[in-house]
Amino acid sequence: MNATSEALRGYADNAATTRDDRRTEYGIVARVTQSLRDAAVKGKSDFPAYASALDLNQRLWTALVVDVADKDNPLPADLKARVIYLADFTRQHTRKIFRENASVMPLLEINMAVLRGLKSEGRSA
Repeated sequence: MNATSEALRGYADNAATTRDDRRTEYGIVARVTQSLRDAAVKGKSDFPAYASALDLNQRLWTALVVDVADKDNPLPADLKARVIYLADFTRQHTRKIFRENASVMPLLEINMAVLRGLKSEGRSA
């Protein structure tokens, strides 16, 4: 095997891994978002499911922050900062939902924007 074919094979393996990682991230965010949407439709009439969906969403954003804080994370610094900002907003807004009966819609809109971003990145890989 020559150097060119070896390099192409290495690139293809890396591109496939990146695509798989994005697909996995998309699936996780999509499931959490669907859970949050379903709970929002029922509202507080099923409070345990509502609280569970909000907690799951909060845990998702905590995991995203841990991921972008990793020194080996290849995302650009400005994107990392935006993820951290959105995680902080999510945490604060989740408190408002419980304390002030705020709407879940901003959290759904954020998650949907993330899904759109992951989907569009997947096309370019």
